[in-house]
Amino acid sequence: MTVVERETQDETRVPESRLQRWEALAEWPLAACAAAFLALFSVKVLGQPQGLNKHIIHGLLFTLYLPFVVDYVARLTLAEQRARWFFRHLLDLVVVVLPLMGPLLLLRLVALVGALQRAIGDAIRGRVVAYTAFSAVLLVYAASLAVLQVERPASGANITSFGDAVWWSVTTITTVGYGDLYPVTVLGRIVAALLMIGGISMVGAITATIASWIVQRVSAEDSAQQAATVAHIESLQAEVARLADLVAAQLDTRSR
Repeated sequence: MTVVERETQDETRVPESRLQRWEALAEWPLAACAAAFLALFSVKVLGQPQGLNKHIIHGLLFTLYLPFVVDYVARLTLAEQRARWFFRHLLDLVVVVLPLMGPLLLLRLVALVGALQRAIGDAIRGRVVAYTAFSAVLLVYAASLAVLQVERPASGANITSFGDAVWWSVTTITTVGYGDLYPVTVLGRIVAALLMIGGISMVGAITATIASWIVQRVSAEDSAQQAATVAHIESLQAEVARLADLVAAQLDTRSR
């Protein structure tokens, strides 16, 4: 490799490493912002504050919205292949560009799943259970708040209480879809579509995790069996060599 090629390779690695460092540094702060957003958004939707309290909550929600805009711009700037990164993160763009879909910021809380997995340890069942429980509760709760916010004031809406919203979210994420409750607004249907995609993705991720674990276990067992077989063969070869030496020594003694 020439000096020019080495310098070119180093230059191409810098943006990616910076992107990874940024994502690692921003993961927990953004998760904290999403948690605060969840709390304030819950107060806004369930408590329905009026007057000064309403304006204060709106201001705080907008303030918590800004870090995600900064994060999106920073990641796009630091990405090595910006066009490819852009098309792979269209959902992030939707969250940033459409403030009306602010509840999608709650999906940042999924970053906490990694911390839960590290805290639980290497038990695959524990990781899957933690991921399933946390993701399902988060998706159902966030979707319930979002759909209730946009559906409650709509004319002809049938999702008018938090209980109805939770029931609709559960039947939607499980793809049961009884049809007794359904969104009538455009934004409500967008939330429904995202909830369906999120539920399917969650099941797919869990299935892939279990399949990967099974393959790893089978591979580890095969490697252990192969190692034991090789050790056994080497032991037999050593024993055969020892017996051959013993026979040769006896024959040499008799010939004398």
